[in-house]
Amino acid sequence: MRPVDEVKSVLMIGFGAIGRHVATLLHPEISSGRLRLTALVRDLDKHAGHRNLGAELVQAEGPQDPNWAQLMAGSVIDVVVECAGVSAAKSYGPAATAAGIPLVLTSVGALADRPTRRALLDRPGDLHVTNGAIGGLDVLEAAAQAHALDSVSITTAKAPGGLVQPWMDAEEVRRLNQLSAADEPLTIFTGTPAEAIVKFPANVNITVALAWATRGLGVDAAADDELMETALERTRVEIRADLSQEDSHHHITAAGSAGVFEFSISSTPSPENPATSGLTALSVTRTLRTCLAGLKRN
Repeated sequence: MRPVDEVKSVLMIGFGAIGRHVATLLHPEISSGRLRLTALVRDLDKHAGHRNLGAELVQAEGPQDPNWAQLMAGSVIDVVVECAGVSAAKSYGPAATAAGIPLVLTSVGALADRPTRRALLDRPGDLHVTNGAIGGLDVLEAAAQAHALDSVSITTAKAPGGLVQPWMDAEEVRRLNQLSAADEPLTIFTGTPAEAIVKFPANVNITVALAWATRGLGVDAAADDELMETALERTRVEIRADLSQEDSHHHITAAGSAGVFEFSISSTPSPENPATSGLTALSVTRTLRTCLAGLKRN
């Protein structure tokens, strides 16, 4: 058994708005010396003003970067926590779990990509999926594991400014920018979580998290993969632009033999990134602490 007071080493992928918020929330552990936090960034100069958050910053371009290899081989990393977006999750996540290191996944949208999902699941390192900006998933997870859910849907409403995407044409951008508070909410997407995460990679990780929570009970990696594929096809997503919506609003409905479930959550956007919910960092921190607590018992 590992000593309870042993210093834990956490490697964070990315140090943007979410990562910095997580570092702030981890101040009790960092300041007391119980946790050592290292953050991997692409450009050290861009983070010159963020060195006061208790994290050692290391520059790396990807899993093939010598600095990443040195971290993996030259020090004991207890947990990797990804806070850098779907693309980074796809590249760094499988490398972490392949090394046998537990991974806390923030960009849950990566699980919509089947090769990435299989690589994350079929590795010696445990995968810990965060709930992100929504709660109440425990009851839906319980119902899904009992094969008692038939339908799952989520409607997300956000301010138009946080929904503008590079792929949108000039007319779509103009329509979003010209919405007024008096206008009805504008539906800009309907489809599946896998389709949504491609179009809105920074906005709808929660839709994939909902599918993951309601996939059911898998007995192994292959079963979890198949269940997730089915859940991604079953879960319905609607995204609305609503200028009157100051907070991110999510309305979830699910139904089956277990009953009908319906709940709504409004979360304040991150002050640094309006496309991201402020709840995300809280969820990541809780998941990380749970993961670290599990290590103490091993």
